[in-house]
Amino acid sequence: MPKGVIGRKLGMTQIFMEDGRFVPVTVIEVTPNVVVQKKTAETDGYEAVQLGFGEKRERLINKPLQGHLRKAGIKSVRRLREFRTEDSEVMRNLKVGDTVGVDLFSEGERVDVTGITKGKGFAGVIKRHNFNRGPMSHGSMYHRRVGSLGATDPARVFKGRRMPGRMGGVRRTIQNLEVVRVDKERNLLLVKGSVPGRKGTYLAVRATVKQ
Repeated sequence: MPKGVIGRKLGMTQIFMEDGRFVPVTVIEVTPNVVVQKKTAETDGYEAVQLGFGEKRERLINKPLQGHLRKAGIKSVRRLREFRTEDSEVMRNLKVGDTVGVDLFSEGERVDVTGITKGKGFAGVIKRHNFNRGPMSHGSMYHRRVGSLGATDPARVFKGRRMPGRMGGVRRTIQNLEVVRVDKERNLLLVKGSVPGRKGTYLAVRATVKQ
């Protein structure tokens, strides 16, 4: 996997470019990520670095994680995430205790952003799957319902049928987003367009796999 960091979504805004265009952007806070662990092919079967983001009160961290962090000489982190290093020279050269931040990316670069989408609760098929509604008048008994669940012969509903249910709250990746601006002083990454999740959602920002 390519280079990457952990960030936190602060919200959306818009910025004006030099040619007068305004561009909608998502603001991602990327405070320096500390390298907590390095995994190698000899010991773990694959190459990766484990990065830690943010801080947390020590009493809120369980004992196994405290021991894991103590081994790396780190007091606390709020989020941990692994990034594969097979295809990234920059990530492969990192050592335990090193930090990476927004300077890992540059303006104009393309990134993939992964996060947990907003939870919408229990939703019907119109909202959840974009079904068309039925007639709303003239004695119609069918308005926002599912419709046919299949033939009567199997006497059951086949797996995969699109039905009402819990919507949102799933992991999603938006690919090939442009990095519009990198603010090293305030540790901010401005990415064109929207990314998954509400304000405060933790995100994984990686160099894109699609060029």
